[in-house]
Amino acid sequence: MDDYTIAIALWDGVEELDFAGPYEVLAAWATYSERPTRVLTVAASEDPVTCAHGLRVIPDVTWDDPGEVDLFLLPGGNSKPLLEDDGFVQRMRDLAAGQTLMTSVCTGALVYGKAGLLAGRPATTHWSALESLATFGAKVDPEARYVDDGDIVTAAGVSAGIDMALHLIARLDSVAQAQKVRRYIQYDPQPPV
Repeated sequence: MDDYTIAIALWDGVEELDFAGPYEVLAAWATYSERPTRVLTVAASEDPVTCAHGLRVIPDVTWDDPGEVDLFLLPGGNSKPLLEDDGFVQRMRDLAAGQTLMTSVCTGALVYGKAGLLAGRPATTHWSALESLATFGAKVDPEARYVDDGDIVTAAGVSAGIDMALHLIARLDSVAQAQKVRRYIQYDPQPPV
């Protein structure tokens, strides 16, 4: 059985929790799953990436070598460089055309929108970018933590990526596995306000 490959994009300006939250959840699933699963971070180069709040991260692989990607996660943060990079936007179209399950957190959905992947489809993003997402023709759901529309799953901002990642485990494996990972990461949000 081939490895199930999950690739998470990194670039200068990526929001830390947008990728680190889902990474933690999906990497825990890889540990528990009977399916051989690997979770990789991918960037333009192997140089350290400086995230939105200053965290520096070294990507696992470059875009030249992620192999076949089964699930792709595009976090948010400062997405402007990605939106202005026609090659990156085309890469999103190519991944989607290759039957990759496309997922996003926060403003990553804007890049999918620009790529034409969300036209006429339900989606969500960070509350501050909902109007921008709608300009790409997405049917915006402002209340959703995540929206699963089959081959594309979008999450609202920052911590919503954890909810989406747990949903993905339930979808791709089982509710029991998602519950096991949720317990492992002690994720039981009960905000104080």
